[in-house]
Order: sequence, then structure tokens, then C-alpha cells
Amino acid sequence: MQTLMVDFIISLDGYGAAEGWPGFWGLEGPEYLGWLGEQEEHTALMGATTYRLMSGFAEQTPDEAGMGGLTAQPKVVFSSTLKAPLSWANTELVAGDAVDAVRAMKQQASRPLRTLGSLTLSRSLLQAGLVDRYRVVVFPVITGATGRDRIFDDYPDIALELVDHRTFDGRLQMLDYIPTILDGPPTPSA
Repeated sequence: MQTLMVDFIISLDGYGAAEGWPGFWGLEGPEYLGWLGEQEEHTALMGATTYRLMSGFAEQTPDEAGMGGLTAQPKVVFSSTLKAPLSWANTELVAGDAVDAVRAMKQQASRPLRTLGSLTLSRSLLQAGLVDRYRVVVFPVITGATGRDRIFDDYPDIALELVDHRTFDGRLQMLDYIPTILDGPPTPSA
């Protein structure tokens, strides 16, 4: 069985993006970008909003760092609004239930699965108990006035076991967890 990782970049205050800020909040550095290029081959999973955004970036800036690799890798988009065929190379459209489809993909896939953005999709997969790893890269900015796409809104309570961490370029924090959905607040240990 393959693994599923939810993978986000976030501001310190939990936003996935901010109005008027450049991508990566303008803080991506060579160490972080190099690490991104070293990631294991995987299938990227995304919803329609992320697909529209990323396929637009790929079309406008095909030579941008990492965009060629993203275009070449297999991608699956879950949407009831998009219509096949999709224009971005190596992209499959799934119009049915994302949770059922990902459950089957975990059984049959030849490579790991990883979300790309896609807040609603990621939340649904997490609530269904399908997520094996939860990774965030925290960028050292607070975007309270301009932030959008709050990552953790409407999430269930989740315990996170830290299994890996790293600092990039002296400022970005990667935190990799195994998530466990809680039925309620944890009981204090003795």
C-alpha cells in the first residue's frame, strides 16, 4: 500500500497565501529550492482551485524553478466542475468522490501520493483517516492583514507525532508529522 502525505507551506499564523505577497512570501532560498528538487517521485493530488492556479503558473512560467518537474510528474485532479481533457500534461481528472478514489489509489498506486495545496481535499482526506504523514514548511511571516486560505479552519482535533524536522536557509522550518485524529480532547498522562 502506498502512503499519502498532506504537504503545505504556511505563514507562522497559519495562512497558505497572502494578497500582494510573492510566491513563498519571497523567502525561498537555494537550500529550500534544492530540497524541493530532491523529493521522491510521487503523484500530486489537487482540487480544481489549485489545478487552475498551478496549471496557469505552468503555462505562464514553464522555465520557473520546479515547474518543469511538476508538469512532467503525474497529477490527479478531483473536480466536478472541470471537464476532460485537461490541458496540463500528465493530469488525470476524477469527477467522483475523492475519498473513495484516494482510498483505491493507495491500494493500487505505484508511487506515493502527496497533496499540493488543496485545502478542502486535504481536510476531507484527513477526516477520512487516509493521511499517513502531515508536513508543513513554516515561513517566518505573519500575514494577519493580508492572509488568505487559513489552513487549519474546520479541521478535527489531531495529535501530531513529530518524525522529522529541518531548517532551510536559516529561516524556514519543515515539520513532518504522523497525524492521529482524536475523538475529543486528550486525557492528561500520569
